[in-house]
Amino acid sequence: MRNRWKRWLGGALLAAALASCAQVVTTSGGAVGVNRSQSMLLPSRDVEQMSAQAYAQQLQQARAAGRLNTDAALTKRVRLISQRLIAQTPAFRPDARNWRWEVNVLTTDDMNAYAMAGGKIMVYTGIVKRLKLTDAELAAVLGHEISHALREHTRENMSQAYMQQVGLSLVGVLAGFSADQLKLASMVTDVTLNKPHSRTMESEADVMGLELMARAGYDPNAAVNVWQKMQAAGNGSGPEFLSTHPSGPTRIRDLQAHIPQVWPLYQAAGRKA
Repeated sequence: MRNRWKRWLGGALLAAALASCAQVVTTSGGAVGVNRSQSMLLPSRDVEQMSAQAYAQQLQQARAAGRLNTDAALTKRVRLISQRLIAQTPAFRPDARNWRWEVNVLTTDDMNAYAMAGGKIMVYTGIVKRLKLTDAELAAVLGHEISHALREHTRENMSQAYMQQVGLSLVGVLAGFSADQLKLASMVTDVTLNKPHSRTMESEADVMGLELMARAGYDPNAAVNVWQKMQAAGNGSGPEFLSTHPSGPTRIRDLQAHIPQVWPLYQAAGRKA
């Protein structure tokens, strides 16, 4: 009787959490038609505040290590390209013009870049220098990361992780699962739920970034060049199954398919790049 009651209570708590999970569409579809609704459990303001705090810590650590904005010319270049892209963000969501955007550069050989919730951007020098990115190619990278922020993918991922924690801790523990069983269940849940969503998010950021760069006057074909360079560097290949990103060939094919949609926007921008 007690175990039955625990299972019922766990199910009731999980059902209550699920009921509070709102379905939202964070952006307009744009020319590329990104219209997927997203499950959001956590408030946008809270995630933005947490992201701002985390970003401030990253800046502090980078500054203390002497690795923050050490290349003045590259930092200026990244910020100028970012400004052109950020100016186009209202095409997807008008409120983004009021975000407190920050753009910084971290000196490291790692090839990476990210944008936290609310427009906190970091570009690693490794991705620019090792891939020898042109301005248009750098715009493709930045447009991709900015699109993650516009779609609030951080908030969506955190909501999913929170739901898993609620589901596993409340239902699992109340049902009498051991800690090792919960760890295994968490791994299975991650592979089953998070990986496909992550691939979807990456694809959304790819095509939205393509539109942002086209609107800003950067040749959208440069996005294809980036992934060809990534493949040549050994970072765009590998099996797509169980990957958090689309495979290089899939990514390139999808980008090429969307270029005709954004090409008129690039032409209208006057081909400034």
